[in-house]
Amino acid sequence: MRDDQDTRYREVAAAYGGALQRLARAVEINPERRLDLLQDMHVALWRSLAAYDGRCAMRTWVYRVAHNVAATHVDRERRTPRGQVALNDIEHLPDVHDVGGDFEKSEALERLTALLRDLKMPDRQIMALYLEGLDAAAIADVTGLSSGAVATRISRLKTHLARTFRETSHA
Repeated sequence: MRDDQDTRYREVAAAYGGALQRLARAVEINPERRLDLLQDMHVALWRSLAAYDGRCAMRTWVYRVAHNVAATHVDRERRTPRGQVALNDIEHLPDVHDVGGDFEKSEALERLTALLRDLKMPDRQIMALYLEGLDAAAIADVTGLSSGAVATRISRLKTHLARTFRETSHA
């Protein structure tokens, strides 16, 4: 059974590892805590595969597990008092010279990621899944909301994010 679980985990990690990294990036700005979150997602995913019974798509299962871990992380971080940015965190800021010609694209991605982090759960969760290419029905399966509610939120959030993105680019 464990060999089957390990094999299934390797397959799932290969297929969805990038999505898990993007989710962790959308949730956590601190690089060290982001790695911890990503590791927690992978551990929870591996553990959960023993209970996977195929009643939903593997993709839905993976996203549900990862988003539950992310929601727990956000809740835990919110309750943990944090001080100012540590000097160690400053060294992780990208060097403009290292980014090269992709600086504007990288800057826009960072701004979008910051806007996503400012959203409350489950809005952050919905938009992260939407940006991964899931439709309203699949997002509803992951979040437990109705697909109509998800579609409405996506529309409102896209409008809000686009407006906020434009406003911050002019500031």
